[in-house]
Amino acid sequence: MSAGGTSVGRTAGLVGAAIGVLAAGAAAGVAIERMTVGRGMRRKARQALDAAGPFGTLRGEPGTAVAADGTELAYEVEELADGTTPGLTVVFSHGYCLNQDSWHFQRALLRGAVRAVYWDQRSHGRSEHGRDQAAGEPATIDQLGRDLRAVIDAAAPDGPLVLAGHSMGGMTVMAFAEQFPQLVAERVAGVFLTGTSAGKLAAVTLGLPTMGAKAFRVLAPGVLKAMGAQAGLVERGRRVTADLFAGIVKHYSFASEVDPAVARLAERMIESTPIDVVAEFYPAFTTHDKGESLAVFDGLPALVLTGDKDLLTPSDHSADIADHLPGAELVIVPQAGHLVLLEYPDVVNARFAALLVRAADRAGVPLPPAVRAVASGEPAPRLAPED
Repeated sequence: MSAGGTSVGRTAGLVGAAIGVLAAGAAAGVAIERMTVGRGMRRKARQALDAAGPFGTLRGEPGTAVAADGTELAYEVEELADGTTPGLTVVFSHGYCLNQDSWHFQRALLRGAVRAVYWDQRSHGRSEHGRDQAAGEPATIDQLGRDLRAVIDAAAPDGPLVLAGHSMGGMTVMAFAEQFPQLVAERVAGVFLTGTSAGKLAAVTLGLPTMGAKAFRVLAPGVLKAMGAQAGLVERGRRVTADLFAGIVKHYSFASEVDPAVARLAERMIESTPIDVVAEFYPAFTTHDKGESLAVFDGLPALVLTGDKDLLTPSDHSADIADHLPGAELVIVPQAGHLVLLEYPDVVNARFAALLVRAADRAGVPLPPAVRAVASGEPAPRLAPED
């Protein structure tokens, strides 16, 4: 075998090892599914869900912000349905390997009632691949915090803000606070952090046995780097192993049964993230440490929410965030995984609406009765058509 073939073989072996570790909790279920449902039928089911599922289809007025390195960041704005001057503007930052569509249910709740900005983080969704990363610079959480500032300057340059962040998006919000405390003091009226962490992610076991977790931590950086260098080969492999991939996504996203179209939305977002982007961002999480930056939010209305079965950012990480924010509401949702915002939208929306009530009251701005009704436990009204 040639030296190049040896390298590819070694890479494939490492990739296989990493997938084996990561899939430990999902493989059995996938194997059973393969025995009972044909591959062609599964492919057709995925295509049908993509075509018919309403999830992830909500769109707003598009815009572009420009990051410090020139990267173009795509965002969308949902204005008030009646055209009046907005009170709050809510800015949503999504998680790693996701995009703005991960906020589908919160968007459905708020559209037309509260001004909202949804953006795709660099190298994700419709945003440009980070120019610094294309030049070989590492992706950092601090850079994401500066990107959030660019989006706010472009899409919400004035008025009170509520910052919402899921997973990596929560880390983005923390980095933003650390770098721009004066802006937080002047304009931020509330903060929502869900399924996220202020640090110590290198110690997360991913729900694996001790030896498996240690093996993953040792292998992951090198494996992902090798995968990024062989992006074309790996992307073809992802398509071939789509069934196994779907099982892994479900295992690490949800802890209960969800609508198949919702599960497909999560799968679609994750599989659309190029493997080189996955590789670029992963090292940033092992060094992420923003516990001290949370003090910038002290005294503001805050909601910290997580699932008790979250394998990626375990609930004790949210409890630690709440310890840094004594006035925050801590909500741990039973039988919920990392994508709790998609898994239990009614629970999340009721708590989030209650946060918006507190933030609006603090800022002295109006909030539609429909949002206040959701906060009080009434069923969510249909505020605007989902088209």
